Amino acid sequence: MAVTGNGTSTGTGTASGSSTGPGAASGSGPLAGVRVVELAGIGPGPFAAMLLADLGADVVRVDRPGGGGLAVDPAYDITNRGKRSVLVDLKSADGPARVLDLVERADVLVEGFRPGVAERLGVGPAECHARNPRLVYGRMTGWGQDGPLAHTAGHDIAYIAVTGALGMIGNPGEPPAVPANLVGDYAGGSLYLVIGVLAALQHARATGTGQVVDAAIVDGTAHLTAMIHGMMAAGGWQDRRGANLLDGGCPFYGTYETSDGGYMAVGALEQQFYDTFTELLGIGDRAPARKDVARWGELREAVAARFRTRTREEWTAVFEGTDACVAPVLSLREAPGHPHLAARGTFTDFGGIVQPAPAPRFSATPAIVTTGPALPGAHTESVAADWDVPALLPKEA
Repeated sequence: MAVTGNGTSTGTGTASGSSTGPGAASGSGPLAGVRVVELAGIGPGPFAAMLLADLGADVVRVDRPGGGGLAVDPAYDITNRGKRSVLVDLKSADGPARVLDLVERADVLVEGFRPGVAERLGVGPAECHARNPRLVYGRMTGWGQDGPLAHTAGHDIAYIAVTGALGMIGNPGEPPAVPANLVGDYAGGSLYLVIGVLAALQHARATGTGQVVDAAIVDGTAHLTAMIHGMMAAGGWQDRRGANLLDGGCPFYGTYETSDGGYMAVGALEQQFYDTFTELLGIGDRAPARKDVARWGELREAVAARFRTRTREEWTAVFEGTDACVAPVLSLREAPGHPHLAARGTFTDFGGIVQPAPAPRFSATPAIVTTGPALPGAHTESVAADWDVPALLPKEA
C-alpha cells in the first residue's frame, strides 16, 4: 500500500531503504544543519532521535558491536529512519574518545542509560562539555537522574502506574487497561525530551552555553495529567475509573460494538454535536437528558443497542461528513487506508514499509522521510568524512 500526500515521501526499495547508502548529512526540515549524536538504546530515546531526524537534523547513532536491545530486525526498525549509524565499542580503550570526537562537532547528544552509566563509560556531561561547552546533553530515563528509584529498572507500565495515569484508564471494576507504551515511553518520555532539547538548543544558540536535559518519563507523564488535576481540584473529576466525562464514564464519550464485531468511537460532548449524534443514531426522540447523570446507564444501553443493529461500515457511512463526532475504530493495518489520512498523507510507504509520515508539518521547511532504518555501522565512512572524524574508520592492518 502506498499512501502519499503533502509532507510525505515514498520509496520503492527494499525494507532497508537506502540505509546502506551515503545517508543524509543534512535533512530538508526545520532542523537542517543541526547535528545529533545518539547513543544507541531502546524505546523512547531512539524515537526522540527519530523525530529530530524527521525534522531534518543529521542524527548519527552510535551502535555497539553485536547489537543489543529488542529483537527487532534492524531493517524494519522505523525509529532508526533518517539516521546514520557508526559502530563504537564504548568499553574499548579508544571508544569514549571516538564518541567525544563526534560530540565536539555536535549540537545535541541523546542517551538513555541508567544514571551514572554514561559517566562510568567516560561520555558523561562533564566529559562532553569539556570538549563542547555548547552541547545540549539530553538524558532519557524512566525515573529521572535522582530520587529513590533512579537506579531501579523499569518499563513504561510502571512509570505511568505511579503517576496516576494508568489508574485512570479502563472500566470500573476491571483492571486498568494498558495503553501499549504510548502514554509513558513516547508521550511522557520522547516528546518531552525533544521539547527539552529544542528549548536548550535555543538557549545554547543565544548564550553559547549548553546544559543537561533530564527527561524522566514519570515527570512527563505526570505533566500530561495537568488538566485532570485541575478538574479534580474543582470537583469536576472523580478519582476513579469510568466515572468521568473523558474516561469512558460518559455514555456519549466512549466506544460501542457494532453488529459485525467492530467498534465506533463517540465523542459528542457539546450539545449541538450530541443532538446531531442522537438524531443520526435514531434515538433523538427518546434519549434521556444528557445532563441527567442518574440516567447515564439508561442512555448507554440505548446507544449500545442501536449500534448493535448495523455493521461498522454502515455506521461509518451514516456519520461520515457530519458534526456528530463519531468515527470507526480502525486497526493499525486499516488506518493508512482511511480516506482522510490517505488524502493528507498521514502515512507513507518508504522502502516497502508503511509507516507514519513525519509530523507536524511546516509551510517553509517540509519534513520528509529521507532514508530507511539505519543498519548498524552502515555509515561509518560517510560520517567520518562529513563530520571530519577519521578515527572512526577501521585501522589498517
